[in-house]
Amino acid sequence: EEAQTHTLHLVGDFSAPAEFFVTLGVFSFLYTMVALVVYLRFHSLYGENKKLPFADFCITLCFAFFWLVAAAAWGKGLSDVKPATRPASLLAAVTPCHDPEAGCSPGPTPAMGLANLSVVS
Repeated sequence: EEAQTHTLHLVGDFSAPAEFFVTLGVFSFLYTMVALVVYLRFHSLYGENKKLPFADFCITLCFAFFWLVAAAAWGKGLSDVKPATRPASLLAAVTPCHDPEAGCSPGPTPAMGLANLSVVS
């Protein structure tokens, strides 16, 4: 008997929260590098101009707020991925496994510990 291969796609698009989280991380890193150059190279300009520290503070507050939003979005995205990747859900989506004689059985539930940890940190 020849084995057949079928590609199974998850229902739903879970990429947006992860993309938002990663994009914010990249922008935070780039802003940190620019701020570091300003602090180290143009220290006198930073000390003389009273608007520059306030602008830096406001930008940092915005990044902190968006980081909180991104972490919440990532947590929601992860909570949507968990049921979609549960072995019983995947098995229900495979048409040949609907036949009682097929002998399909769901494997162990995947470990999500590291994924959960990524939301916490």
